[in-house]
Amino acid sequence: MDPLWLTIAFGCGYLLRQVGLPPMVGFLIAGFVLNGLGIQGGDLLQTMADLGVTLLLFSIGLKLDLRSLLRAEIWAGSSLHLLLSMLLTGLFILACGALGVGLFAGLDFQVALLVAFALSFSSTVFAVKVLEQKGEMAAMHGRVAIGILIMQDVFAVLFLTISAGKVPSPWALAIPLLLWLLRPLLYRLLNRCGHGELLVLCGFFLALVAGYSGFVLVGLKGDLGALIMGVLLSGHPRASELSKSLLGFKDLLLVGFFLSIGLSGVPDGATLVTALLLVFLLPFKTGLYFLLLTRFRLRARSALLASFSLANYSEFGLIVGAIAVSSGWLDSQWLVAVAIALSLSFVLAAPLNSAAATLYARWQDTLKRFETRTRHPSDQPLEPGEVSIAVFGMGRIGTAVYDYFHKRYADKVVGVDYNKEKVARHCREGRHVIYGDPTDPDFWARTPHDNRIKLCLLAMPKHVANLSVAATIRGRGYRGRLASIAHFADQIDELENLGVVTFDLYAEAGSGFARHAGRLLAQDSGDF
Repeated sequence: MDPLWLTIAFGCGYLLRQVGLPPMVGFLIAGFVLNGLGIQGGDLLQTMADLGVTLLLFSIGLKLDLRSLLRAEIWAGSSLHLLLSMLLTGLFILACGALGVGLFAGLDFQVALLVAFALSFSSTVFAVKVLEQKGEMAAMHGRVAIGILIMQDVFAVLFLTISAGKVPSPWALAIPLLLWLLRPLLYRLLNRCGHGELLVLCGFFLALVAGYSGFVLVGLKGDLGALIMGVLLSGHPRASELSKSLLGFKDLLLVGFFLSIGLSGVPDGATLVTALLLVFLLPFKTGLYFLLLTRFRLRARSALLASFSLANYSEFGLIVGAIAVSSGWLDSQWLVAVAIALSLSFVLAAPLNSAAATLYARWQDTLKRFETRTRHPSDQPLEPGEVSIAVFGMGRIGTAVYDYFHKRYADKVVGVDYNKEKVARHCREGRHVIYGDPTDPDFWARTPHDNRIKLCLLAMPKHVANLSVAATIRGRGYRGRLASIAHFADQIDELENLGVVTFDLYAEAGSGFARHAGRLLAQDSGDF
C-alpha cells in the first residue's frame, strides 16, 4: 500500500479523534482527500474492505442470539420500516423528478421504488463500530439495532439472489444439515487452537473459508455465510475470546472500507444536489425508526439511541445502484450520488451518536410523550432489595468482586449487568444479579432513590461507561463510596476528578499476584 495512503488516513483519523469524533469519520475524509488528489482505489483497497466487512459479520454472529430476532420490535419493526420508508422515499423521489431536480428527473415509479429500497437500509459497519466504541453492543438499544440490521441483511440477500437471476445450487438445501453435523467438529477444532496466533488464524479460516467461500460455492452470498458461521459458534465458551482476537484485524481492514467510500467518484453539480437531497431524508428515516420502536413499548431513550445508530445509509445502496446502472435503469452518476450521501450520513451520524446521551437528557420530557402506557418486559421497575454494596458490570472482574463481598456480607451485595444472558447465568448460579443498563439515566429513575447503598463498584469493561455511571451517581447526590477499575493513567485522572477511588487493573493485578505467590513461599519456608 502507498505510504501516502497510510499517512493521510492516519492523519485524518488522528485529527478527528482529537476533537472528539470517531476516527472512522477521518478515514472517510481521507478517502475524499485521496480522491481529490486523483488517486484511485484499486483491487487491494477493495479486498481490504471486503475482508473487513466479512470479519465484522462473523464477529456479529459470534455475539448473536437468534432468539432475539423473533422479538416483535425486531422482525416487525424492520419490516414495517422497510415498507413505510420505501413508500415515503419513493414519493419524495417522484416529486423531485416531476420538478426536474438533479438526477431525479425522468425516473419512473419502479426505478424510484428501487432507489427507495436501497436507501431504506442502514449500515451494519457504522452501527457496530459506534456501539462497540461505546461498549453498548449488549445494551437494550444495541441489541435492537443489531437485530434490525440482521433482518435487513436477510432482505438484502433475498434481493441479490432474485436480481442475479441465478438459482442457488441444489447443494444449498443441504447447508442446514451440513452445519448441524459440522458443529461438534468445529467446537473441538476451536478447543484445540490455544490462545495465540493459531486462534486468530482459525478465526480467519472459519470466517473466510468455511463461511464465506462455502456459501459462494453453492451460489449464496458469502457475507451471509460468515454471519451464519459466527452464529453456529456463538454458544462456544471461547466465542468471546475468538471475537476479541480478531478485533484489531477487523478494525484495521475496515479502514479500507471507509477509504473506499470516499474514493467512489467525483460529482458534478446535479450529482451533488441529488446527494444533498438524499441526506435531507435522513431525519425522516431516523424519526420513523423512533416512532416504530416506541410503538413496540421501548422507552424513549432506548428507541432514540437505537434510531441514532441506524441514522445513516448503507453500503448496500451502492450494490443496488451498481445493479441498476448495469441494467441501464440509472445513470452512472447515481453511484457517485449514493456514495456521497452515504459518506455524509456517516459524517453527520458520528457526532450525533457521540452526543446521544446529552441530547436525550435535554429533550427527554418531549420524547417521553411518545412512550406507550405499558412497558417492555426489559423496562420494568427495579427492586435491588436491602443491599449495601452494588457491583456494576458482572464480567470476570465484577464476578470476582461480587463473590469476595458476598462471602463477607452475604445478601447485602447486588450485581447489575445489561447482558440478559449473563444475568440469567448468574441467577442460575445463585448470585443476586439484576438486569439493567447503568449508563441509562432512566435506569436510575426506575431504582429507589436513597442512600442505602454504601459502596458502588464500577467493573464495566469500557472506561467511558464507568465514567458515565460515576458522573450520573454523583449528579444524583450519592454520598457513599465509589470505586472503579481503570487501565491507563489518563483514565485514573478522569475518575479521581469525580471522587472515585481507582484500581489500576494492570499494576494492582501484579501486586495481587505477588502477594499470592508470597503466601505460597511462606507456607514452604515458614520465613518470608
